Amino acid sequence: MSLNYQQTIEYLFEKLPMFSHIGASAIKKDLTNTIALCEALGNPHHQFKSIHVAGTNGKGSTSHMLASLLQEAGYKTGLYTSPHLTDFRERIKVNGVMCSERFVMDFTERIRPLIESIEPSFFEITVAMAFAYFAEQQVDIAVIEVGLGGRLDSTNIIQPILSIITNIGWDHMSLLGNTLPAIASEKAGIIKPNTPVVIGEFLSETKPVFEAKATQENAPMFFAQQLHQVVDTQVTAHRLEVEVAHLIRNEHETYSLDLTGLYQTHNLLTVLEATHQLQTIGFPTEKHTLHTALQHVKKNTGLHGRWELLHEHPQIIADVGHNEDGMRQIVAQLEHSHFNHLHIVIGMAKDKAVDQVLALLPTYANYYFTKAQIPRALNEQSLQTQAAAFNLEGHAYENVQSALQSAVDKAQENDLILVCGSVFVVGEINLGLIRF
Repeated sequence: MSLNYQQTIEYLFEKLPMFSHIGASAIKKDLTNTIALCEALGNPHHQFKSIHVAGTNGKGSTSHMLASLLQEAGYKTGLYTSPHLTDFRERIKVNGVMCSERFVMDFTERIRPLIESIEPSFFEITVAMAFAYFAEQQVDIAVIEVGLGGRLDSTNIIQPILSIITNIGWDHMSLLGNTLPAIASEKAGIIKPNTPVVIGEFLSETKPVFEAKATQENAPMFFAQQLHQVVDTQVTAHRLEVEVAHLIRNEHETYSLDLTGLYQTHNLLTVLEATHQLQTIGFPTEKHTLHTALQHVKKNTGLHGRWELLHEHPQIIADVGHNEDGMRQIVAQLEHSHFNHLHIVIGMAKDKAVDQVLALLPTYANYYFTKAQIPRALNEQSLQTQAAAFNLEGHAYENVQSALQSAVDKAQENDLILVCGSVFVVGEINLGLIRF
């Protein structure tokens, strides 16, 4: 019996182990299943060119910026990202448009016997689904975001024309290693033979790891932060203006982004160097196209949850930052923001470095501790108890909507409400149900 779309999604969610819901036990630590799935589909990933993007933070924003650029330049562009905020199909887009419900249904029906026999993870299936869709749609190029790590990530069966590693930070240590060089080594697993690689940010302890892997693979390597430098930034509610010095060309240029998080300055430098490398390998873009693309990333690609202004008076801002480095960037942004009182709605996954994140948060804020409706979520009372050790005070709420409603009820029109801590917390915001 054929399943309708809702039944198909429920089948995928319930049948297949899902990292975002249950954590590390969902991870399959080799590429065997992905290879088997793609072979059964005729190896669709061999039918289009791709860019592979890894990193602890910034890989989602970087992927969306590059997709926006390639779309604006007239290339039919696939974009695979994870996880999704509200709709499963957000993971698989062509020119900013999600794949159809019919495609998800037909693909799942076609591959179901193989699912039953090899029992792949949810992520392995979605990767194969994305590759099949991009091949069917005959995209010119696809931007493929790594799910977790790099070396053993399901996406790592592709042979990209360009690899990108945005940065290395502390996240998923139980899976990737307990030192920054160990984590860097996993991310460096996407570096392919004779394929250029752009490194966004590096540290003294991670740079040698990248250099060794690039040398081993004979891969030309480009460090974005050594080739471009941010000279000045201006941020408003809706725009981020960034003046960049291009060090090799000795030029200055100002870029206007519709992504207003200050941390986007790091991602911008990565994108600028990636754009330069794409010029040299057959994907030329005009300078004005890049400017237009950066101004319309959200419109072109549907990116959400990156220091996103959802409401004014009071300001409600959502950010999917969920690890130590991500929270450090959020706190830096708060220091540049204007508000009377700060209200923070926060929920976290229990496998994150919760104490390290809480230690960074401001004690002057009012807190609304909550949880996303997934098994991996840390109980809101537990989060409240842990936060108290860092002098963070507030109440606990059993779901995101009740926490946000309470914050809205207490906030004055010149206050700021920040929703953060987990992609899944941000994904459960429904402003349409909030009473202002």
